[in-house]
Amino acid sequence: MKKMSMEKCIAVSLIVSSVLYANQTVTLDEVMVNANKIEENIKDVPQSITVISEEELEEKGIKKVADIIKEIPNMNISDSMSGGISSFRGLNSSMFTNNNPIVIYVDGVPYYDRFDFNPSLANVEQIEVLRGPQGTLYGKDAIGAVINIITKTPSNEWKGKVGLEYGNYNYGKTTFYASGALIDNKLFAGINGSYKSDDGWITNHYTGMDKNANKKKDRKTSAFLLYKPTDALSAKLTLTDNYEKKYFFDGISTNGTPSVNNLKRDTAKDASFDVPTWERTLVKSQALNVSYDFENMKLESTTTHKKLDFDGDYDSDYRSNTVDDGLNQFNYTQTDTWTQEFKLSGKNQNIKWVTGFYFDKEKREQGPYGQQMDYFGALYYANSNSVTEGKAQAVFGQTMFPLSESLELTLGARYQKIQKEMAADVLNTWGGATMAEFRYTDEKTWNTFLPKIALSWAINDNTTTYTSISKGYMPGGFNYFPSTNVSSDNTFEAQKSVNYEIGLKYQGQQYALNVALFRMNIEDIHIYKTVGANFLTDNAKKAHTQGIEFDGKYYLTENIELSGALGLIEAKYDDYDNGTRKYDGERIESTPRYTANLGVAYFGDNGMYGRVDFNARGNTNYFDGANEQIVETEGAIISNAKIGYKIGDWDIYSYITNITDEEYITFYQSKTGLSMAGFNEPRRFGVGAIYKF
Repeated sequence: MKKMSMEKCIAVSLIVSSVLYANQTVTLDEVMVNANKIEENIKDVPQSITVISEEELEEKGIKKVADIIKEIPNMNISDSMSGGISSFRGLNSSMFTNNNPIVIYVDGVPYYDRFDFNPSLANVEQIEVLRGPQGTLYGKDAIGAVINIITKTPSNEWKGKVGLEYGNYNYGKTTFYASGALIDNKLFAGINGSYKSDDGWITNHYTGMDKNANKKKDRKTSAFLLYKPTDALSAKLTLTDNYEKKYFFDGISTNGTPSVNNLKRDTAKDASFDVPTWERTLVKSQALNVSYDFENMKLESTTTHKKLDFDGDYDSDYRSNTVDDGLNQFNYTQTDTWTQEFKLSGKNQNIKWVTGFYFDKEKREQGPYGQQMDYFGALYYANSNSVTEGKAQAVFGQTMFPLSESLELTLGARYQKIQKEMAADVLNTWGGATMAEFRYTDEKTWNTFLPKIALSWAINDNTTTYTSISKGYMPGGFNYFPSTNVSSDNTFEAQKSVNYEIGLKYQGQQYALNVALFRMNIEDIHIYKTVGANFLTDNAKKAHTQGIEFDGKYYLTENIELSGALGLIEAKYDDYDNGTRKYDGERIESTPRYTANLGVAYFGDNGMYGRVDFNARGNTNYFDGANEQIVETEGAIISNAKIGYKIGDWDIYSYITNITDEEYITFYQSKTGLSMAGFNEPRRFGVGAIYKF
């Protein structure tokens, strides 16, 4: 494993910055965003934002949310057996709220559950990544960032595309979308989707088991109707049906004896486990967006209903020839969620403002949820069947008003109330004898006020600087597998943060540069720890993160584009005692010391194009529960390349990712007798074609 030094990372940033003042020959387009739930120029928004267009998605080969996250400084994701686990600026997923610190919105529909964190990108117009706490406008869980996905607006003319891709490991993907008018200017329709399959890179050598250990299947479909009876009124109904099934995980399981940095991807390629291991996720959602334009205001309503059906069955220790042969772990969950937002915003006014109400209701039925294992020569069985119900109500508002021609003040606030109640029936047996059987019931209410203040100064037409203070919040909850029927043993408190940020944005004719300096103070940070054989969520009292982020784009010539990003971060616990030892001063898990990317793209006048991209991440810490310590893993530099030819309505291309076959650990967790480590993907290559009409 090659180590990515700080000097190399700084060199990446110098390469990007060194060209920013050369002679220019092309003009960058003006970028409009909806970060404050109203349309604004990106340089006028007092927060750090990364925007990715449809063209960039295609050029860079971005196929899923995990690919988006790799473009963002100080953002990270690991695709483990626990769903899509994200982190940003030292804030991690909350395992037993199932929520991520990064919330995804697709045309106002939220995706925050870690098992529902990969919506389709088949019909995207633009992606806006809003960095820093977004709870004031976006709700209860957006403590770290928001990925705001905006889909294409249909026109009277029917348009669409079909894409095909094939690569090694028998990887194949098909994408499509089409939209247009059923009745010109009145009624529009669209459909889009994708299908993907992959045999994976791990072989299971256990007799009678499928040899394609970590294969995957993924299907996403969506359709909409848009009705515009007048110029002022519109209503859009969107139906989505997503299915995913993945087997095993992209990594290795051991008895916990080898140290984490002695685990290698080459060893992980050969597995042997005796119980089928898989996760199936089915998500069906319906969303209704209604809007009405008044002369100086716009009224919008967004109603969503989503049902998530998750089934997971796992080998007890992901290995064979052990005392746990034939035993399994299991997780079967159904979630039913309703959300409703009413929003009123100003338009055509000197003072920009938005206000609204938000409500949601969620019911999570989980069970069977537990495991089998050998314990001193007899079968130990543990199971929890639980029902958790939650409700949230909130009122929010934000005003952006000018203090002078160059100064603008932003004031925002959200008041919300979150209620949760849980009922769980727990049964533990050993050798057929009941060891524990009890019913646990509990309820909690969290009230919070989330303010935001920002001041932006337009130095000139191209340069804006800003400073902001905002509060982040992620509610508390209950561990899904209660250890006792005592409330204090099974609950964790809300995670709170205060984020301070200073930034500068330059949007010129030929290049753009953004810089953000941040400090975040965190209280009751959610942590994931082991107690005996169980994993559970708890709170660490205090932590802090601080760092700097750069991102920019520059046209070296009219045919050559450079783009890059760099994030440096210090993320440490200030007061964390897990009951066994203290971790004060140690680095927060799943937070690379730095992330960086650099891209060089060529666009020929004859239709030829190509690009080379480098993604880097620094050393990263993980919690080693078996040994009660935090361990550090090494980073890496990953290089990718793509070359293609556009002719008429066709785009034909080939690609290769992880050219030098570098490896790094993407997640790690352990308890007594068991550890699991995930790895990035090995070298991949393939060909593809896109037809647009």
